[in-house]
Amino acid sequence: MKIVVTGTSAGIGKAIAEKFLKEGHTVLGIDRAARAIDAKGYTHVRGDIAEMKFPDFSGTEILINNAGVQNSGEDIRINLIATMRVTEEVLKEKPKSVVFLASASASSGAEFPAYAASKGGVVAYMKNVALRMAAWGGIANSVSPGGVTTALNRHVMENPALWEKIMDETPLKKWATPEEIAEWTYFVAAVNRSMTAQDLLIDNGEQARANFIW
Repeated sequence: MKIVVTGTSAGIGKAIAEKFLKEGHTVLGIDRAARAIDAKGYTHVRGDIAEMKFPDFSGTEILINNAGVQNSGEDIRINLIATMRVTEEVLKEKPKSVVFLASASASSGAEFPAYAASKGGVVAYMKNVALRMAAWGGIANSVSPGGVTTALNRHVMENPALWEKIMDETPLKKWATPEEIAEWTYFVAAVNRSMTAQDLLIDNGEQARANFIW
C-alpha cells in the first residue's frame, strides 16, 4: 500500500515510517527537516505542511498525521490547521484509513495551553473525518500518547528531579518508546477495520492515577 506520513525525520514519525516500510509498504514522508530514512520504498519530500505545494497523493491508501510542534507559537497553525490541510487533500483519494497522532493532553489538558488546545482540536476533527470517510468504508482514528522517550522530551528525561516527579504520576513507572507508538499506529491504521472515530490513549496509566485518602 501507499502510505503518507508527515513528520518523518525524527521520533514517532520516523518510527512509524520505518514500521510501514518493514511491513513491505511504500512510504511518502513529508518533513521540514532533511531526509533521515535511507530505505527502499521511501520517498522524502521536504516542506512545511502549512504552506507547501503538496506532492502527488494519488493512490494513497493510508495517511498518518504525525507532524507537530510543541510550545512553539505555531502549535495551532501546525498541529491543527496544517494537519487539516493535508487531510483534506488526501481525502480526495478516498483512503482506507487516516490516523492522527494527538496527545494525552487532548483529554487531560495538562500541557502548554496552545498545544493542548491544538491536540483537542485534532481529536474533534478526527471524528468529523471518520463520519465523512464512512461513506466509502474508510476509517479514521487518533492515537494519543502520554510521555514518549523522544529527543523533544530530553529536558525532563535528563533531569532526575523532574523525572522522579513524572514517575510518581505514572502507575507503570515508564514512558512508551517511539517504536511502541509506531506499533499501535500500524495496528490502528493497517490491521483494524472496525474501530473508527475513536481516540486511543497510551499513557502508562497516568490519567487513571487516583490517590485515595482515608
